[in-house]
Amino acid sequence: MPRMFGRPVTAVAVALSATMLIAGCSGGSGDDGKPDAGKSSAPPAVGAQGINPQPASKVKQGGTLKMAIQQWISQWNSYQVDGNQGDAQSIVAQVEPSLFHYDAQGVSQLDRDFLLSADVTSTSPQVVTYTLNPKAKWSDGKQLSWQDFATQWKALNGSDDRYRVADTSGYEQISAVTRGADDQQVKITFSTPYADWKRLFRPLLPAATIATPDLFNKGWLGRIPVTGNSWKVSGYDKTAETVTTVPDPAWWGTKPKLDAVIYRALDATADTDAYLNKEIDYAAAIQPEDYKRLVKAPDTDIRSGARWDEVHITLNGARGPLQDLAVRQAVDLAIDRQGIVAAFSKDLPFPVKPLGNHFFMPNQQGYQDNSGKWGSYDLAGAQKLLDAAGWKDNGPGKPRTKDGKQLTLQYVLSAGATSSATDQAQLVQAQLGQAGVAVKIQTVPADDYFEKYVHTGAFDLVSFRNVDAIFQTLLYSTFQAPTASQVYGNYGRISTPQIQQLISQAARTTDPTAAVALYNQADAKIWEQVHSIELYQRPQILAVRKGLANFGASGLADWDYDAMGWTA
Repeated sequence: MPRMFGRPVTAVAVALSATMLIAGCSGGSGDDGKPDAGKSSAPPAVGAQGINPQPASKVKQGGTLKMAIQQWISQWNSYQVDGNQGDAQSIVAQVEPSLFHYDAQGVSQLDRDFLLSADVTSTSPQVVTYTLNPKAKWSDGKQLSWQDFATQWKALNGSDDRYRVADTSGYEQISAVTRGADDQQVKITFSTPYADWKRLFRPLLPAATIATPDLFNKGWLGRIPVTGNSWKVSGYDKTAETVTTVPDPAWWGTKPKLDAVIYRALDATADTDAYLNKEIDYAAAIQPEDYKRLVKAPDTDIRSGARWDEVHITLNGARGPLQDLAVRQAVDLAIDRQGIVAAFSKDLPFPVKPLGNHFFMPNQQGYQDNSGKWGSYDLAGAQKLLDAAGWKDNGPGKPRTKDGKQLTLQYVLSAGATSSATDQAQLVQAQLGQAGVAVKIQTVPADDYFEKYVHTGAFDLVSFRNVDAIFQTLLYSTFQAPTASQVYGNYGRISTPQIQQLISQAARTTDPTAAVALYNQADAKIWEQVHSIELYQRPQILAVRKGLANFGASGLADWDYDAMGWTA
């Protein structure tokens, strides 16, 4: 699934662990574009990219870029709970304003096509003043204005449950959004300090399209109603399952190089054949069977990078046996993470280790392994917990029982899953079977996977990826305590008052060292509650058509849709 940027919006994008949610730049290959032989001593570092960087003078005007997306998109509002999905977010970021972009180090940089300035102009209370570029306009001809900010804040701050939002974090800490010197200046006042303010309002959406709960929830179904960037959508073809974007002739900034970008919905298992048939211009090369075919393809570069990208297993604590913490902890101990990681990474050019943190990646400042005993494989410990919880051991190969019911869990898998995701599900099934936990793998249509199963909680176990959470507050909704009407991004519906307090305090802490310490304290509690079982940081390895410039494995950076194109 393509990366959502642009970049992260109010909630971090989620993607199937089966597929590659793409990035935007790269390095890590030999002079011939093929990976160096053997395993390197370490994975790509922060800032590593592989995008074939080229100046504008060496990129020709014109041409089409063909990209795969994972499913047909029905909800385009990336702030709405059903729109919190990487394909939609990626395309929306191409056609709507992102006030900041991220560089290769993951540092936010002002986008001057939209902003002349954005600064903290007061610290008590915290006030951020944005001055908009007066040239910036929506596709309906209206200038971007302070009213767009005010309307978005009202929709996302959590004060009105009729807005089905994916994430309220950051916005709920804003106390006022007011007009500045003119309509193109806006003042954001925070009720409590908020260090990650640059992650808010990206993308910015037009007020007219989200001004009411009905518009917010339904106005973006099947279409993007108004755009405001260098690109616009020229067509949605549901029969062919393609979405086409083209440069907007009304754009006030640098003209894009490409004539069009065509997104085509494909199951991940079809990407390699589609690439080899020249139906798309990149494909994930991370699966062994795909890599072996793609590395030999003519006119192909293998591009790699290091991005914020984690694979995990989410447990549903709101139904069935997993409502019991002891059962969740038993499931955790019975899963051999090292075995799963080894099976996934056996053919990769660099080592992959089990991930020990929900907030930080191993190549990111602030990382520490907080998994403790919950990161270890302990079958005997799992069996002991299940015994104590009243689940009778019926012998090898037989499910445990309690009150006449078998201990059975439903593992939901997308029909579009690649071999590694399928293998992972089968490994979990076998590992939990050793503890007397039966696992039924239910394969569902790819287009229904998130909307009808993950988002609604129709699962016991499910695996997907959180990506590009460079700001830790982007993960706030993932661990936020659900309410009666909102689950936010916490699809397993597991939280505690202590976790909520720690992540809330961290979000309000402007001292980076203190914030890191709070996130790590919260992480230890998240492991203990078995909210989700972290598996590994997923590498970026892409096969990209040779001659495609400023595109590929971008690591922590955004894609620049205006710079990408074909060299002469």
